[in-house]
Formats: sequence, structure tokens, C-alpha cells
Amino acid sequence: MKLKKFLIAITVLVVLFGWQLGQLVSFAAGDDLFSYILLIPFVAMYLAWLDREKLSAVGPPAIKTTSLFFALGSGGLVWFWRARPALPVDALALAMLAFVFFLGGVAAFFLGGKLLRSLSFPLALLFFLVPFPQALRDGIEFFLQRGSAEVADWMFQISGMTYLRDGLFFKFTTITLQVAPECSGIHSTVVLFITSLVAGKMLLRQPWKRAALALFVLPLALLRNAFRIFVLGELCVHVSPKMIDSPIHHRGGPIFFALSLVPFFALLYFFKKSELKKREPGGDKNK
Repeated sequence: MKLKKFLIAITVLVVLFGWQLGQLVSFAAGDDLFSYILLIPFVAMYLAWLDREKLSAVGPPAIKTTSLFFALGSGGLVWFWRARPALPVDALALAMLAFVFFLGGVAAFFLGGKLLRSLSFPLALLFFLVPFPQALRDGIEFFLQRGSAEVADWMFQISGMTYLRDGLFFKFTTITLQVAPECSGIHSTVVLFITSLVAGKMLLRQPWKRAALALFVLPLALLRNAFRIFVLGELCVHVSPKMIDSPIHHRGGPIFFALSLVPFFALLYFFKKSELKKREPGGDKNK
């Protein structure tokens, strides 16, 4: 009965936020960065379905948690109504933040504290429905730009390339390359970060290994972007400056993203294998 009421409450919540959710779908479908948002609800529901045997553990309402989530959701709505952000993405971010908090409050009330803790990961994953406010997006892109330029600088030095660097510009004998915002790789970085969280939750048992896998995404992103800059610079100098307009520059992102998956899955495999060894007879189960 409580599960039925929970589903009814979720339906009402979706109807109340229907306009904003429709805007979110339209926005995510037309934005290269936030296209992953369209998959988040399905991933969260799948992860919840994997723990479906725990749904029988519905308990009494977690009043304190419910109150906290509803207070945070109400605060987000008040901020949305009073601030009226000029940028559509900022307005969507506030509306979706309020929606996710209200969703957490509904879950805490109808499912109870114990079940809420069991489903905490798929519920927390729904925060990726919140698009980055423009200021946060700009900050992440700048960090990835600057970090990628630093690592690429290191690669060019090791290779013995002759060049001059001016911030985000690399001046070679035949061409000048700029590490533009489009070179930040923010979309692939966010997607890989979400993948690391889901893979860690499903495949790894130890929290520190899950955290290490997720944190590994950042240096991996900088190395991936830097290697792409390095390869493009080498091609422009040693092959032709026209390589700046080649497919490897404009459409080579998926190739370099696929290359970055090799060390990612290698680390995941190493962590998983180490856990399996500890579970084998004679292994050290206390570590």
C-alpha cells in the first residue's frame, strides 16, 4: 500500500514540475554537454530495480529526513522565484535541484529511513539531472583547459618540440594552436565520471576503491585532452599545418575518449581482481 502511495506521490510531483521537466528534456536533447541527462532516470531506475528485493523493507516515515529534503526543495523554489535567473540553464538548475530534493523527501516519507539508505545511490544519481549553472560550467571548462595545456606542455617538452607557449596558446614554427573551451573535453569527462560511479557501485565492494576509480577520471581527462593537443601539434608541424582542419581535430574526440577507456577499465579490472582474490579460500578477508 505504501509503495502504491509512493508511486502516486511521484506522479503528482512529476505533474507539478511537468513544465520544467519538459524544458529539461528539450534543453538536454539540444546541448552536447547535457545530453547524458536523458539517460540518468533510466540508469537510476535500473539500479533501484537491481535492489528490488529490498522494497519489502518499507518502514515508518523518516520525519527528520523528510523535513530536511522538503526544506531544501522549498528553498530552491524560493530562490528560483525571487532570483529569476536570466540564463535558462541557471533557472533549470534551480528548478531541477528543487525537484530532486522534493523527490528525496517523498521517498523518505513513504519508504522510510532504512529503505531510503538502501536506495541512496540511485536517488543520489538523480542529482545529475541538475544541469551545471553557467558559472560552474565555465569554471570546469577553464580548469580542464588550463590543466590540459599544462600536461600538453610537459608532453611537448619531452618530445623535444620547438615551440613557445603563451598561456593557452602554443606557437610552433608553422602554426599557432589555442586550447579553446571546445578542447576541454567536459562532456566526455562528466560521462566518464558518472560511469565510474555506476561501475564502482555495481562491481566494487570497498568504498576507497570506488572513490579512487572516480577520482582517477580527473587526471585521465587531463591526459586525454593533452594527448589530443600533442598529437595535433605534432601532425601540424611534421605533416602539414592543414591538419588543423582534419577529421582528427574536428571529429577525433570519440577516438581519444575510447583510448582513455583502456587505463580506466584496466584500473577497474585490477580493483575487481584484487577483491576476488581476497574472497577466495585462504585469502585475507580481513583486509
